[in-house]
Amino acid sequence: MKLLIINPGGTSTKIAVFENEEEIFKKSIPHTAEELEPFAHVFDEYEYRKDLILKTIEEAGFKIEEFDCIAGRGGLMHPITGGTYRVNDKMVDDLKKAVEGEHASNLGAVLAKSIGDMIGVPSFVVDPVSVDEMMPKARISGIKDLERPSWFHALNHKAVSRFVAKKLGKKYEECNFIVAHLGSGISIVAHNKGKMVDGSGGRTNGPFSPERSGGLPTYPLIELCYSGKYSHEEMVSKVSSIGGMYDYLGTKDLIEIEKRIEDGDKKAKLIYDAFVYFVAREIASYVPALDGKIDRIIITGGIAHSEYVTSEISRMNSIIAPTEVVAGEFEMVALTLGSLRVLRGEEEAKVY
Repeated sequence: MKLLIINPGGTSTKIAVFENEEEIFKKSIPHTAEELEPFAHVFDEYEYRKDLILKTIEEAGFKIEEFDCIAGRGGLMHPITGGTYRVNDKMVDDLKKAVEGEHASNLGAVLAKSIGDMIGVPSFVVDPVSVDEMMPKARISGIKDLERPSWFHALNHKAVSRFVAKKLGKKYEECNFIVAHLGSGISIVAHNKGKMVDGSGGRTNGPFSPERSGGLPTYPLIELCYSGKYSHEEMVSKVSSIGGMYDYLGTKDLIEIEKRIEDGDKKAKLIYDAFVYFVAREIASYVPALDGKIDRIIITGGIAHSEYVTSEISRMNSIIAPTEVVAGEFEMVALTLGSLRVLRGEEEAKVY
């Protein structure tokens, strides 16, 4: 079977072609600020991106009619459980209305359905950002107006969990994992027998990252917000894009930071060691979510390529469980495998 995989991002659209599990083509189509400027909303970019995808596929020597399935990255829709979903009109309508907010990934399902409908093949999304499987007690925040959110890298989390479970000779649904996705954003989640029952991530809680602040001391944060030192927009930026390591060190590049440490930069070492410590501490905090029964700690994402980071986290949490490192992100593969499970009858497609 031949699958076309579509992953829209803020400044690019990644596409890939798979022959069953084998990737035979991939390309990242860049979008400049000037090209996107005419579009007031994310959904307005739909025809522009669709035309580019079709042109790229044709230039690569593929005929659109030869695909058996189109899969797109799932966007911000109403909360759902994990799995592979057939894209339907309700999903498209919710993404068009941005019911849970605007994000480039909202276009994934829409592009997949549009192209799939053109050639009469199914279109899917797999484990979108909106996956919410948290247990009720994990949602309680301490203020009734606020609920702890489920805002994780669900697609990559579940992909690496399935990979490690298979390595252990088990099914994902038979295992307990604590998974740490470490990248520009961080999410750390307790996986209990195939469900993401508790975790931290997004712009709300958890450790700081190269560019995000993570959880912050509450009372001092309130004081800072009302101090007049920063505007609302500036505070949002500090939390989401210019916080974390960048706020302390002026860079988001971990290779540069590790080079500074090698050259004797004590401040860089302090901030980097603090990052590693808070990741390890956050991982340890989810032991109660799994009643202390953990098959593996899994470290994934781009930062997992750092031997220093992974070895230190593994050392600090060695008493909890062995650590598996699955470096990188596997979104395109995860979209493919989720679609193949449905096409082969191993799973039923879920309905949104």
